[in-house]
Amino acid sequence: MPKAKSKAAYMISAVAERYSVHPQTLRLYEREGLLKPSRSEGNTRLYTDEDLERLEIILKLTRELGVNLAGVEIILNMRDKMAAMQKQIEEFIQTLNSELAARWRAQETRHETSLIPVVRLAPAAPTKSTRRKQSGD
Repeated sequence: MPKAKSKAAYMISAVAERYSVHPQTLRLYEREGLLKPSRSEGNTRLYTDEDLERLEIILKLTRELGVNLAGVEIILNMRDKMAAMQKQIEEFIQTLNSELAARWRAQETRHETSLIPVVRLAPAAPTKSTRRKQSGD
């Protein structure tokens, strides 16, 4: 179960201090399309928790793995596409499960309302006459 996201918004100075990056670096990430902070009525950048999660990924890729910004963009785009595909797959599975459940209920209803009850019979045990025919008596 995904954790609940808070509605908190952080100004650029607070984010820069928290992650030890220069505010100009955050502006660069925005210009490059890597971060998309919202804006206040006064046009101040406001970073959400989702923005901070994305920033953490960017910083890990650049600082720890040495990925350049073009590579970061490709990786983030791939992550976004994978998340969208994951959502589509989950919706498809949910649709399939609903369809199967509906068909199952319809099948059960048909059996309950049929004029001739459907009974599953076990194979009949051999009688004396069938045993004689098989043994050639």
